[in-house]
Amino acid sequence: MRRYGKHTDEDDIRSRPNRKGNRPRTNIRPKHEEAVEGMVLTVDRGRLTCLVDGRVVMAMKARELGRKAAVVGDRVAIVGDLSGEKDTLARIVRIAPRTSVLRRTADDDDPYERVVVANADQLAIVTALADPEPRPRLIDRCLVAAFDGGLTPLLVLTKSDLAQPDKLLELYGHLDIPYVVTSREELEGGGAADVVREHLDGKITAFVGHSGVGKTTLVNTLVPEEQRRVTGHVNAVTGRGRHTTTSALALPLAGDAGWVIDTPGVRSFGLHHVDPSRVILAFPDLVPGTEGCPRACSHDEPDCALDEWVAEGHADPARLYSLRRLLSTRERTEGD
Repeated sequence: MRRYGKHTDEDDIRSRPNRKGNRPRTNIRPKHEEAVEGMVLTVDRGRLTCLVDGRVVMAMKARELGRKAAVVGDRVAIVGDLSGEKDTLARIVRIAPRTSVLRRTADDDDPYERVVVANADQLAIVTALADPEPRPRLIDRCLVAAFDGGLTPLLVLTKSDLAQPDKLLELYGHLDIPYVVTSREELEGGGAADVVREHLDGKITAFVGHSGVGKTTLVNTLVPEEQRRVTGHVNAVTGRGRHTTTSALALPLAGDAGWVIDTPGVRSFGLHHVDPSRVILAFPDLVPGTEGCPRACSHDEPDCALDEWVAEGHADPARLYSLRRLLSTRERTEGD
């Protein structure tokens, strides 16, 4: 049996190894007080491109963050090599609390939610009036996701030279949602950027829409120095375009006037994660009428107190119809 004296060398002492090999042997983690704040611009296969003090820095998530993932728009604390030089890699050690979150699921039966963008002020829902045909149900779903996540919605209607916007706008007139209408000529010539820009200054705006509606073309005109390959064509059979944006990307507007975030074209927008109680908050004129509702009322059922409250003249019946159309959108397919 080996005996140790009073002056034992530490190198001679055998320590018990961590059998699991994946957890630190102490709960005391470094505070990283020297960490610098940055913003996530895009994420690609575990590598995060961040903006730190005007420099673009490549980083990876620190192990201590566990499964918590950073997404585009996140404010993060970064340590390590922040020079931004080629082949350097920093480390994200903290993710700041989010002010808003745009989330979606693959479909309404999928319990796994995906955070698309964090900390955006508004959601620009881009849809073409023709070629491809507008999909009101998809617009409804994007509106629900915006209301649920704390983003202000903005409708951007393109290709007005092919169809008039009146019929589509009539569906959303009672929601008091700001909107912009542009033509294909304005979109391709850059004139649409001037009209849309008025709604973007000083804000972080996420752009969402299905393929072929001109979303990425519009983003390229807003940020011309960051040109991206646009949709080549719209399929004549399906009416859908090819995906050209494969990952969300944050781009700065000229003059530090705000940010635009281009997101991949969507074919579906699942709402499994949505809490109906948050959607009603987008209708402040209806909120007082919910005081008489039964517990856990979905506001789309026979016992809902909103029916009587609206019938008494406290609010416009069209507003209640709009609310229920959005709440029931989970039960309808996006192609309806």
